[in-house]
Amino acid sequence: MQYAHPGLAHPEYYVPGLPTDYVAQRYGIDPDQIAKLGSAENPFGASPKAKAAVADAMDRLHLYPTWTAEPLREKVAEVYGYSPEQVVCGAGETEIISLIIRAFCEPGGRILMPGPCFPIYHLFAEAEGRVPVLAQAATDRTTMAMDVDGYIEHITDDTRIVFITNPHSPSGTWMTEADVRRIVEAAPHALVVLDEAYVHYSDTAGYIHLARDYEHLTVLRTFSKAFGLAGLRIGFGVAPKPVIDALLAVKTTWNMGQLQIAGGVAALDDDEHVNRTVDTIVASRAYVQDRFEDGATGLDRFRMVPDSRSNFFLVEILDLDTDSTKVFEGLLERGVIVKDGSISFRGLDKRFLRCDVNVKEKMDQLVAALAILP
Repeated sequence: MQYAHPGLAHPEYYVPGLPTDYVAQRYGIDPDQIAKLGSAENPFGASPKAKAAVADAMDRLHLYPTWTAEPLREKVAEVYGYSPEQVVCGAGETEIISLIIRAFCEPGGRILMPGPCFPIYHLFAEAEGRVPVLAQAATDRTTMAMDVDGYIEHITDDTRIVFITNPHSPSGTWMTEADVRRIVEAAPHALVVLDEAYVHYSDTAGYIHLARDYEHLTVLRTFSKAFGLAGLRIGFGVAPKPVIDALLAVKTTWNMGQLQIAGGVAALDDDEHVNRTVDTIVASRAYVQDRFEDGATGLDRFRMVPDSRSNFFLVEILDLDTDSTKVFEGLLERGVIVKDGSISFRGLDKRFLRCDVNVKEKMDQLVAALAILP
């Protein structure tokens, strides 16, 4: 079999969080008793305004949407202070990542990303015959924060794309605007991509405004998290018009359907749903941090990596007699789904789990399950 490049001969695939139905069936657990903490989903479900708009759009299913998803482009532009021609929409933020790699890095070109990072960065790079460079040495293994100077040292003359994730995945760590600007300004010859998928949980407005300041910066966001529309698949990016024009040239013509466009437009007006979600996650994040630090909980074999600004956090396994895969499987048997760091994040090794922040009851379930693991 002839492949376009060697990277497709033995491809690696993204490992999503396990679904509730699978765990319920395998372990004989009531689905309502399972804590799904491996997919960073919204505990309150989808935006009610988006659901109503999707229902109203059902009568338009026989009609082609505009090929640029123009109503959604216009709404994003209105909300975030851009013109529609500075916005691209995609079937999830992940589609836009694939477009960026195709449009701004030639086959064999180098793409810089933190290590560990959102796996889609390096998986898509490899699938497209590009070279991912994971800057593992620039991540502090205690705080899991990025050493900005160390990251900048990895930027070379032949770097084509530089990824920044803020809050970072899988750690949830946060970078200041000054540090983001330092990275952008250190790579004037490359396209810098600021991924703000989880920015709502930082309890800030984020740095989406920076795409007005730099001609080589793109800022990405998703509707899957705070808006609760993971199943609808909607994302967008803002950037200077020349960047957007290139992305439009490589994207599938009708990549956004009528329901996605309608749901996205309506969700951007659903502040009540977003605020409820963010307030709950921020409170639960502080709550579970206190539970981990409480010596009475029996979690002395584990450490919650502090200072997450996202809707997930890392748990470090301090007990050298076990590892992330054993703990992951032990939690599944007790109805708790998390992510095994060694499977889900290249370079994270077998000492970490990534766990979602959810309502306090689910956090208690996670803590109780960890405490009784053999």
